[in-house]
Amino acid sequence: MSERFFLYDDTVDTKTRFVSFVGENQRFDLAIVQSDRYYGKHLVLDIQSNRFAIIGEDDLKEPGYIEYAYQLNEEDAAELRDFLYELM
Repeated sequence: MSERFFLYDDTVDTKTRFVSFVGENQRFDLAIVQSDRYYGKHLVLDIQSNRFAIIGEDDLKEPGYIEYAYQLNEEDAAELRDFLYELM
């Protein structure tokens, strides 16, 4: 076997929040991970869709970002975006 070359192998302390809420059209089951790893941004995992994104306030302001990252229509993305604005 060849020797493994690691780019990094770090262990960091995180704060994880699990939250579930129901919007007008769908249920969101999220795991929101905070650490010093992503320059103040959050790792937001949508457990039901198996999608995730690293999100900060600047990403929430980016048109179409939430729709693209989580494959949501505009209405569902707006509900998720509103929740994440409250969080950040």
